[in-house]
Formats: sequence, C-alpha cells, structure tokens
Amino acid sequence: MTGAKILAFGGYQPDKVVTNDDLAKLVDTNDEWIRSRVGIESRRVAADDETVTDMAEAAGAKALAASGLAPSAIDLVIVATCSPLVPMPSVSAIVAHRLGIVAPGAFDLNAACAGFCYAMDTASNAIAAGSARNVLVIGSEKMTSWVDWTDRSTCIIFADGAGAVVVGPTGGDEPTGIGPVVWGSAGDQGNKITVTGRTGSMRQDGQAVFRWATTAMAPVALEACRRAGVTPADITAFVPHQANLRIVEAIARRLGIPRERVADDIVHAGNTSSASIPLALSRMAEQGRLQPGTPALLLGFGAGLSYAAQVVTVP
Repeated sequence: MTGAKILAFGGYQPDKVVTNDDLAKLVDTNDEWIRSRVGIESRRVAADDETVTDMAEAAGAKALAASGLAPSAIDLVIVATCSPLVPMPSVSAIVAHRLGIVAPGAFDLNAACAGFCYAMDTASNAIAAGSARNVLVIGSEKMTSWVDWTDRSTCIIFADGAGAVVVGPTGGDEPTGIGPVVWGSAGDQGNKITVTGRTGSMRQDGQAVFRWATTAMAPVALEACRRAGVTPADITAFVPHQANLRIVEAIARRLGIPRERVADDIVHAGNTSSASIPLALSRMAEQGRLQPGTPALLLGFGAGLSYAAQVVTVP
C-alpha cells in the first residue's frame, strides 16, 4: 500500500478585522476581559456576500499552486465545514469546478472543529487504498453566520477563514507522512456546543468545553504520537485546534511541548473551527516556524463532541 504525505499548504483570511474594542461597542466586554479569558486580540470576519465556498476556493487555489500540481492531477476534493448556509450543493464540488479540477470525487465532511483531521485521515486512506492519487483537503468556515452578536460567550471567539493542503503519495521506500489517526467522540456531551434549527445561533457551555478539552485531549495527542512512533520531545510543531489560547497552552504544558513550537494563530485569527488547523499550519509556514522533514502534531476537538489527532511530516 502507498503512503501519503502533505505536499503544500494554503490559507485565506477575509479582509475585515474586528478588534476587541469593536466588540466592546456591541456587548458588555473589553479588551482585557477577552484577552485574559480566550487570548484573542482580533479576528477576521467575512463580508456579507463572501461564502464558505469563496474562502475554500481561495485557500485551495493557494495550496494547489504551491504544490506545483496541475488541476488535472487532483482526483478527490474534501471540504471540512460545519457552517455552510445551505446543505447542498456541496462546497467541495463547486470549489473543484472553480479550480478547474474536472470530475473529481468530491464531498463535504462535518466533524466541526475536528473536521480537518478527519478529512486528512480520509485523504490518506484514499491514497493508500488506491482510490485517489492526489487529494485537495480544505477546511473552510464562516462561523460568524451563526453567531449572535449580543451573546458575549460566543461573539468574542468565533471568526471566518479557510486553510488547505494538498495530499499526495509517498515515493519508493519513503515512509508515510501522515500517521495513524486517533479519533473519537463524546456524544453524551453533544449539548455543550449547539445550533438549534436552520436559523438558530450558536450556543456553547464554555466552561464545560474548557474542562473537557484540557483534561481529555492530552491523552489523545499522546496516543497519536505513540502510534506514529515519536514522543512529544520529537514534535517540532504542535498545531491544535485554535479554540482558546488558554486551552491550547494547557494541553501543550501537559504534553511538555515548548511554547515556541505551539501554534497561536487564534490571537489574530479567532476560532475558525475546521479551518483553524490548516490556517495555522499555513501561517506557521509563512513565518518560517516549520522545519521540513520533521514531525508535527495535529489535534482537533470541538462540537459533537468530536476529536482527532495525528502526526504528520512537514513538507
């Protein structure tokens, strides 16, 4: 069986920046309160006419260009998203068409904030099984479409954006570049993050999610390392879902991963759900914070409650 690896990254953020001071004009909050609780200084918000599909296309185009592959080389497109305004047509099929990818397999995947890691494993397995040669994996979210801007518990956190990777086969005796996934769910806590009805707003029990993430996710990450044959000391980049800076730092401490190796995209990007991991990867690559050929640890977790972790090799 053929292994799989990441070939390239791509990221996209909307132009509009919303600061904590901007939010203080809408709800009872202030810059210090937001920074101390979730670590966010600013976030990006999509324009009214900017869609999940538009952002997925922008990120996917960057990843495809960076990979050096022609659109004809892509035969599967997976878009992880939980925030499209309509359930069909799928975001993936429209994005593929816009990018000039002819007749690929295409589907959307919803595992909320863990969606990108689920999609990565799906892409890796498709390549290993011979069902696909090269896969475009995108996480794209317009979370602000589902935010109640008078609800302080959610409007200070969520934001919009997209991130993408191209996944291709390993060559010869090259080891696989996408390690075994460790995934699962806690459906008994599914009511902690919800959207009620087709026009409802997002609601979450922030304290319950915080306790769950900071206690349950470190063992998942450790198991992903074990299955990949590495230790946390070997990890050169830890890229967890950018849910809350306090959660990110708490998990990193439990794993013993130094702060400088930990993604902190949430500070200026906010929580973009399934887009947060690929967007953070793209940002770290741009900043020169990724070391090619070394192991990076990905960890997604969120509504469902669903989670997934895997070790990947930095391209």
